[in-house]
Amino acid sequence: MKKTIAIILLCMVTLSVTSQEKEKEQPKDYSENVKTLDNTIKSLYAVISGERGAPRDWELFKFLFKPGAKLIPSGKNKDGELKVRYMSPDDYVKSSGKWLVENGFFEKEIHREVDTFGNIAQVFSTYEAFYSRDDKKPFMRGINSIQLLNDGKRWWVINIYWTQETNENRIPEYYLPKK
Repeated sequence: MKKTIAIILLCMVTLSVTSQEKEKEQPKDYSENVKTLDNTIKSLYAVISGERGAPRDWELFKFLFKPGAKLIPSGKNKDGELKVRYMSPDDYVKSSGKWLVENGFFEKEIHREVDTFGNIAQVFSTYEAFYSRDDKKPFMRGINSIQLLNDGKRWWVINIYWTQETNENRIPEYYLPKK
């Protein structure tokens, strides 16, 4: 009798652990995040934003990008030379993920220009960056040039190429919100 009870308990524990493992294995459904171009852009901004210490959903971040996609920051180096750096989504998470969480970071889109032809889109998205949602003044502004593809099922980010605003390179009025 004791052996039977022990076997039943062992089976129940095994089934419970197996069930929990299967729940963990189920990928999250991010299909709504990429159903429209607007949802895709909003998800891109939201996924990297959060207060200091708040974890980011890097699984969603990577889901937004077509395999082979690049993130390409551009700007001047310490010698004043214009440079670009090519990163995969994984490279971006490795190089910037920790900083975003440790410092807090909110990137807010303030203006968008969209050109679409067939299944491709080019988005010029002007942004402001803050350390906290409560900050009144951004510490940085710039423009993200985002190329996207719609494969008939969803939108994919193909590339994000961006530069920050500087005193020498101000954002033109036509890429700012209309007053």
